[in-house]
Parts: sequence; structure tokens; C-alpha cells
Amino acid sequence: MITLAQVIERFEPDYRARYGHTLGPERAQALRAMLCCRSRMAPQLLAACPECAEQRLVPHSCGHRLCPHCQHHEGEQWLERQRRLQVPAEYFLLTFTLPAELRALAARHAKCVYGALFSAAWSTVQTFCRNDRQLKGEAGAVAVLHTHSRRLDLHPHVHLVMPGASLDARSRRWRTKSGYLFSHTALAKVFRAKLLAALAQAGLHPAEPLPGKWVVDCKRVGNGEKALVYLGRYLYRGVIREADLLACDHDGSGQVSFRYRDSQSGESKVRTLPGAEFLHLLLQHVLPKGFRRARNYGFLHPNKKGLIALLHLVLRIVPRPPTPHKPRPAFACPCCGKPMRILRRRLPPMAVSRADSMHAMETAV
Repeated sequence: MITLAQVIERFEPDYRARYGHTLGPERAQALRAMLCCRSRMAPQLLAACPECAEQRLVPHSCGHRLCPHCQHHEGEQWLERQRRLQVPAEYFLLTFTLPAELRALAARHAKCVYGALFSAAWSTVQTFCRNDRQLKGEAGAVAVLHTHSRRLDLHPHVHLVMPGASLDARSRRWRTKSGYLFSHTALAKVFRAKLLAALAQAGLHPAEPLPGKWVVDCKRVGNGEKALVYLGRYLYRGVIREADLLACDHDGSGQVSFRYRDSQSGESKVRTLPGAEFLHLLLQHVLPKGFRRARNYGFLHPNKKGLIALLHLVLRIVPRPPTPHKPRPAFACPCCGKPMRILRRRLPPMAVSRADSMHAMETAV
């Protein structure tokens, strides 16, 4: 199987020559991290087997959000937290898409535009929920930012998984709505106005004429379980699976081919492009440092866990039992198969000799 590290190693010089002007600190860090992830160039940890005294140096994973190898454990933890916040109501998946005319602006001012996208989407939903005849209260939602299409092009959009329910703080009432939530046409009009106002307040003005109609989708997703799993799958797994990398510089062509599923037909297709351009497509999805891709709003905010517990009690709903904490899987000894014990972490790459390893193990024992 072709690895992402192989693609980076082969085409990084070409990428820097062609797109070096776009290589900021975050993208440079992403390149280094994915290139060294679990390789001989990564920091090492020293593991020893208590049964047969075998010891090994194991390279660390990089933990970068764009790396397809890393953060599977974190993704499972995030999904478990969201499951504990589920409430007895029908759920809906709302998608707010940034128009193509604003994508160049998002590429230059990612932190500001993506932040405005989050705030405009939540403000729109909150306004509709408060004005709705059946709900008349505060909404709650789980929001996740996606920046890519299946072809890896820049396509920023925010998904909101929200129950058709509201909490009225004044009357202390819990209201629900099912079957139909809001008009997607009306949502799009309000979202357009709120996003443009947020961008103008930040001093950002689109250079291109904007379309009159924007895209907002709203559909039913049952109890929300499948929608949360879908968001969690793309939240911590990068933007492409290594299993979808089909060719890298085959016969010296300088091309990279990858497989994707067409969003319209559902068919599996192959896209082939120069290696430098592939890395450029990949790295444009690196988020600004410290930017949170997943956020909870309203009564689903983490600081309102007590409220969710009270709702379960009042409505006589038995909440989902918490899944037992799953520790990270231990390293199996290559000699006897027993779990190995970690003695030291973050050792410099290839800086520990066999004698140093033996001394460290004897000292720890």
C-alpha cells in the first residue's frame, strides 16, 4: 500500500518550488509530522517485555489532525461524549455551505472566515428555533467543520446535528418537533445575511459578485446516532485514506492517483494530478493553530451536562450507559506476544543504542 509519507518524501521538493509562497508555519509542521509519523525519523519510546526481557524502540505517532494514521482513539472518545448528550427527540442534520465565490477569501483568511461560518450557522439555527411556534426556546447542536470535497478541493461547510427540541428557560418547558424542522430556503436567506455581516464586521469584503441563492440542507436523521458516527469518521481521520492512494509517480510520471466516491452518482472514480498539486490540495485543509473543528452549542454545550441529566430524570428516560474506558492498546511483544511495558518516551530519533536500552530497562526494573 502506498503511504502518505512516501508521497510527501517524493514530491515535497516540487511542492516547495511551486507552492512555497503558500507554505506557512502550520502547513510546514503538517508536512514534517506526516513525513515522520511512526518512522525512524520520529521520536522513539522504549518498551520492554516483563516476561522475556525483550526490548524495542518504537517510533511515536505524530498525532496531527490531518494524518490518516492518528487520533482514532480521540475520535472514539469524542463520539462517546456526544452519545451521552443525546436527548429524547428526533434529530436533524443541517449543512451550511460556503459559496464558491468566497473560497479564495477563506484560503487567505481561514481563521476569520471559518469562525464566521460557525457563528452564522449557529446564530441562524438559534433564531429559527426561538421564533418557531412549536419550539419557542433555546436550541442545542453539535457542529463540525469540513473543508474538503471528496475530490479534495476546497469546499468549506459546517454540519450541525441538532435535536428537534428546545428548552424554554422562562417557563422551564421542554418542547419537541418532529417530521419537519425548518425551510431550507428561509435558512439560506438568513444565513447569507448573517455571514456577510460577520465578514464585513471583520473587515473582509468579497472581491467577486456573490450568488443570490445559497445552499443550506436540512434532513431528518432519526435518533442522530448515524449522523454523529458520520461526523466522527471525518473529524479525526484526515481528508484521505491511504487505502485510496492508488499510484505515486508510476513509471516516473510525476503523478499521483487517488480514488474517491462521486457525490452525485455514488460511483467510485479516480483522480490523477501532479504530485506537487496533490500536496497543495492536501495541505490547504490544514486548519489554523488552535482552531476547534468541532463545537457544541446551546443546551448541548459541555457546561450544561447537569441539565441533560435533569432532562433524562424528568422525562423518565434511561440514558445510554457509559462505555467502559478503553485504554490505548498495548504493544505486543514480537517474541512471546505478551503486552510490553513502556519505560521511556520521547527519546530522540535513533539516539538510543542497545547498551543504553539495556541500562534503562535494568534501572527501571
